[in-house]
Amino acid sequence: MKIEPLPIEGALVVTPRQFPDDRGVFLEGFRGDLLTEHLGHRPDVVQTNISVSSRGTVRGVHFADVPPGQAKYVTAVSGSLIDYIVDIRVGSPTFGQWTAVHLDTIERRAVYVGEGLGHAFCALEDNTTAVYLCTAAYNPGREHGIHPLDPQLAITFPEGIEPLLSPKDAAAPTLREAQSSGLLPTYEQYLAFVESVAD
Repeated sequence: MKIEPLPIEGALVVTPRQFPDDRGVFLEGFRGDLLTEHLGHRPDVVQTNISVSSRGTVRGVHFADVPPGQAKYVTAVSGSLIDYIVDIRVGSPTFGQWTAVHLDTIERRAVYVGEGLGHAFCALEDNTTAVYLCTAAYNPGREHGIHPLDPQLAITFPEGIEPLLSPKDAAAPTLREAQSSGLLPTYEQYLAFVESVAD
């Protein structure tokens, strides 16, 4: 399993080693011990979410209050998607920037989205199924969104894709509005959290 940092601090891309034979393929999908080496703490997975999406579906940009935050480990188990990680931590050197990773059932990569980061994805095929391992249970009072089509974010979706949003995501504030209303986590909160959970 190869684990590499992404351009946004607190985000990783994981490429598993696959073992194919005439029966199919075997791989390790998650290794908490190896993630610990990169994060300085072991992610405590407490909830698994599964979403099935039609082509063009955009879910996010979602994030949770810090503390406690909610880290996510996301992979595609059918279909394919573009996963977006957005730095929404006020004061971060990469605030307002995003990075993207293609997740599918060929490379079978995963992304780790650390606490305080925004997360979204766009399904590239019908019946794209994503599995998320989460470090905090769903808490609607602590979870928020930013409009994925916010021009300030300028997220680029694949050519030929017409983004399909939920009513909730379509009504989400822009990054500037979320910042003005005090919804966004700060970089200092993120650093304090990382220090508090360090092994």
